[in-house]
Amino acid sequence: MIHRLLIANRGEIAVRIARACAELAIESVAVFSDADARALHVLVADRAVPLGGSAAIESYLSIPKILAAAQSVGADAIHPGYGFLSESAALATACERSGVVFVGPPSTVMGKMGSKIEARRLVQSAGIPVVPGETPADQSSDGVRRALERLGFPALLKASAGGGGKGMRRVRDGDDVVAHIESARREAHAAFGDGTLYVERLLDAPHHIEVQVCADGAGRAVHLFERECSVQRRHQKVIEESPSPNVTDDLRQRMVSAALRIVEAASYRNVGTIEFLVDSAKGGKDAGFYFLEMNTRLQVEHPVTELVTGVDLVRAQLGVASGEALPWRQADLAQRGHAIEARIYAEDPAANFLPQAGRLLLYREPQMPGVRVDSGVREGIDVGVHYDPLLAKVIAQGETRSQAIARLVQAFRGFPILGIRTNVPLLLAILEHPTFVAGSMHTGSLDAELSALLNQLPTMPPPFVQAAVRHATARGAKDAGRTNASWDPWHRLSWWRS
Repeated sequence: MIHRLLIANRGEIAVRIARACAELAIESVAVFSDADARALHVLVADRAVPLGGSAAIESYLSIPKILAAAQSVGADAIHPGYGFLSESAALATACERSGVVFVGPPSTVMGKMGSKIEARRLVQSAGIPVVPGETPADQSSDGVRRALERLGFPALLKASAGGGGKGMRRVRDGDDVVAHIESARREAHAAFGDGTLYVERLLDAPHHIEVQVCADGAGRAVHLFERECSVQRRHQKVIEESPSPNVTDDLRQRMVSAALRIVEAASYRNVGTIEFLVDSAKGGKDAGFYFLEMNTRLQVEHPVTELVTGVDLVRAQLGVASGEALPWRQADLAQRGHAIEARIYAEDPAANFLPQAGRLLLYREPQMPGVRVDSGVREGIDVGVHYDPLLAKVIAQGETRSQAIARLVQAFRGFPILGIRTNVPLLLAILEHPTFVAGSMHTGSLDAELSALLNQLPTMPPPFVQAAVRHATARGAKDAGRTNASWDPWHRLSWWRS
């Protein structure tokens, strides 16, 4: 088993990995930028190493700094989490050359499946249909524009080196193509250190379904069923759930079988995800699906799979990386109940989702049956603008989908956050929207409904804010009756801001 693990990431995933290490008696080592000196993942880990800088390219995206940090503490393994360098074949190669275990697939497999062209060739050789697209050899703006014209509009621009909606742009026609290309390239380079772009045909109203897979070094591979990830804003996932309300037993069997064929063809090892687009125009046994991409890493939404299958995916990752066999066979795995995850972002939906920065003056996670919170922040810290604005993930589990939705709604209603604006009001509006409740949202639904949802957001402060003001006002008025003290809460609560 791994003895000392360096976590090459930050935020809630770094906290999640550190806590898994604690259960396995593995010493965890955090790394942090100048901006993250007081971050939660630094406090949770057993040790912490500074990387310097605040921008990601100066810290979490620097392979030399990550390797130097691992060598400075004698770490025998590196876990990349998700985002940043998690799908970097260069990091995996550097680990192999330096004798450090990379918690993920081999660099050769990562390079093969991380390349959109190579992954498509492999998948097609396994007899699985793919979404039309290409990675242009000429990566100049004119070269990418010509690739888009060859493919035909509407199309998608995507970052070849990563996912999560970063560096992705929808191109409806030939207008402003170069501006879209340059914008996508800048965002891809900032997020992944690589501005290479991929172009892909835009399907109309599909469902985004992904299959969780895991394989060990002895040739055993299993799937852990599917997740529905169709609730997206500009291709950034917002809400995920398992099982999918749009997948029949027949479609599920065909998709997980296809996913395992891809795992076998790629000689894959460790945890990964096979992403598909399902044609929503066809239903039931005739539903068609297309391979989209493979994520050679842990996903942000892995908790929903953990809750419906009862497994620990991070623990499995560490075991496989240590040379152990998978702790379960396919027959041991089953879906039980329903789980839904929603992501809390430090952003203002009413101001075009402008990222928010400031101090978390109040942050109290709900303690409720059937609710799990994975977070990377704590009350009193400063939230900056250097990194992704994800604060926490709230996951609710229930015997039925309706119960999971109800629990998630109640969890958000009992989650006070003050100091910065968040997307919690929008999440509540989505969870209570009839289309979501019916389970029929496709990848374009949220963007189509967004204006109406934003208009429905409450203008009054949350109940806990109103209660705090009433309490302070009443107490101040009582004091004013005895003294000359002001009862005005704006004077008494000098730290409070609307």
